[in-house]
Amino acid sequence: MAVRGRDHRRPGRLATRTARALTGLGEGDFVIVDGTLIPIDRVAADEPYYSQKHRKHGMNVQAIALPDGRPLWFSRATPGRTHDLTAARAHGVPEACFTRQILVLAGRAYQGADHTFRTPYYRHNELPEHYQQFNRAHARLRAPGERAFVRLKSWRLLHRARCSTGRIGRAVTAIHTLLTCSYSGRKSLSASSGVRSAGPR
Repeated sequence: MAVRGRDHRRPGRLATRTARALTGLGEGDFVIVDGTLIPIDRVAADEPYYSQKHRKHGMNVQAIALPDGRPLWFSRATPGRTHDLTAARAHGVPEACFTRQILVLAGRAYQGADHTFRTPYYRHNELPEHYQQFNRAHARLRAPGERAFVRLKSWRLLHRARCSTGRIGRAVTAIHTLLTCSYSGRKSLSASSGVRSAGPR
């Protein structure tokens, strides 16, 4: 399904925003890429917004998170019917990570992304032991990245959005800004606390 939205005719602009979010990262770094569905209030006739995977109407949002779970980037929202890999490609995620040689850990929905993406192997119980070990290590490293969506979806505004679909993307952007400021504030507070504790009493 083609991704439609405010920038559906300007894929270059979407890719530029994605690449900008990866500033400072490069070879030797890794990120977690995942997608989620923001539930929306729609009727059965609104087929483009219906996700077969989640069995509900919604908007697809992609995310890039750092290994500690801090959200680095949230995509513009696309109709829920959009497959995760299709949405990631539309935003230039595989290409942006490949250009910077950033390793990407992602779920099975992203198989076929190639480049620097690493996804679990199928048929876990029938695989050789070293493949099973890879899957377990992959899941362990990927788990913290899910915190990005936990933080995003903890906002009551997104529990079941009743606003226009165009506003959901702007709401996600605003929430990401607040989350980033909150993280920066905690980091600064920790640093200042460390300075005080190191000084004379």
